[in-house]
Amino acid sequence: MTLSRIIMRLARNPGTEFADGDDHRGYTLTAPLTDDGMLDLDAFGKAKADCTVRRFAPDEDATNGRLARRRDNWYFDYDDQTDTDDEAVHKLGQHRFAVGEYVSVADEDGRLLAYKVTDVQAVD
Repeated sequence: MTLSRIIMRLARNPGTEFADGDDHRGYTLTAPLTDDGMLDLDAFGKAKADCTVRRFAPDEDATNGRLARRRDNWYFDYDDQTDTDDEAVHKLGQHRFAVGEYVSVADEDGRLLAYKVTDVQAVD
């Protein structure tokens, strides 16, 4: 099983303070992918501890967490002692992780913001 490092940067989000997007805000996700770029559920079950997320932004320290799943709902978890910091990822299991694709992540206020996949590389 191979893990992939996926970089997603804040895309254009009209009607928000990020109307033009922001390449300095986003996520670096480490997860197993199928050959067609979808999350590999079987491999995720075997490699949960290696499936991480790092949120980055110019005005805050980077935050490290993990990719997690409850039933069909995926989320980013930054503190496993509470769920108040969790960030829901809209239909993550249905997204294809390929450069140019988009993923929606709920911010701390619950609003969905679009992120563009800008890089996908196998992790050695």
